[in-house]
Amino acid sequence: MEQALLTVNDLSVEFSTPMGIVKAVTHVSWSLHRGEILAIVGESGSGKSVTALSILQLIATPPGRIVSGDVLFDGQNLLALSEDSIRTIRGRKISMVFQEPMTSLNPVLSIGRQMTEQMKLHLGLTTQKAKQRAVDLMKRVGISEPEDRLRQYPHHFSGGMRQRVMIAMALSCDPEIIIADEPTTALDVTIQAQILQLMQGLCREMNVGLILITHNLGVVARYADRVSVMYAGRIVETADANLIYEQPRHPYTYGLLQSVPRLDSPRGSTLTPIPGNPPDLVDLPSGCAFHPRCHIGQSNCQTTVPELISSEQAHSVACLYSNQLLAENTI
Repeated sequence: MEQALLTVNDLSVEFSTPMGIVKAVTHVSWSLHRGEILAIVGESGSGKSVTALSILQLIATPPGRIVSGDVLFDGQNLLALSEDSIRTIRGRKISMVFQEPMTSLNPVLSIGRQMTEQMKLHLGLTTQKAKQRAVDLMKRVGISEPEDRLRQYPHHFSGGMRQRVMIAMALSCDPEIIIADEPTTALDVTIQAQILQLMQGLCREMNVGLILITHNLGVVARYADRVSVMYAGRIVETADANLIYEQPRHPYTYGLLQSVPRLDSPRGSTLTPIPGNPPDLVDLPSGCAFHPRCHIGQSNCQTTVPELISSEQAHSVACLYSNQLLAENTI
């Protein structure tokens, strides 16, 4: 297999708060290959966004602190770089599409100003060449009349169009990796599909690695190559996308899938939500963090933290009773 484009090894991140230490990310490891779409899925507060922000050293310090781990890219550990060095990576080699474009775009600067700024900084383009590249990128992401649109401001755009602008900005410096943090939040389902299909097509065309962060397993079913599921700051399951949808081996993954509407479900059938709430990251339960909500958990789940163990077909799961779940259920 080809060498990974990005490798995260044993990443742990915590935050100091008046209530105590929040263990936002604990011993997380995964890799991304060129041209691959990796989806990181989990409920709010599971550590998805913190993991992504840590890659580019965007964690506010204090209160945040990267406790351990390496992020290896292009032969260097991004977590060991100085602020000046990591700044040459951000936007140029690794771009990020943030969760809410209206808060990511500057409301008092034109779209053209915001799109050309980083191209002039990272690529050394003149204003005219940067503007022409911005026009080409806006056409590529499906924005009509791009010359006129460059003179407009974020409030002139709809939510879907603003997200397209963010994608164009992420692509502007020919990055090798794009991190998309909940790129379809607050968009209706039709626009969600358009945005995800656009990103998938661009990544395939440009051979860019895409990290897609979302809380919805249903959203990524058609677009991801691999899926990593996070719960309470840990990876609890990771596998090829088709395999994880057909044979989920962690009860949390199974619960997420059961709570997603299916077209092949019988008429009148109801969704099955996961009982309870995510744990308090300041005071995590002993043993497996999911055991208070788990329908197959047993007494030793309360005392043993399961390791992420890889089985056949590169399917990794952190559950003491994954084989029992697999025997009982087939999605």
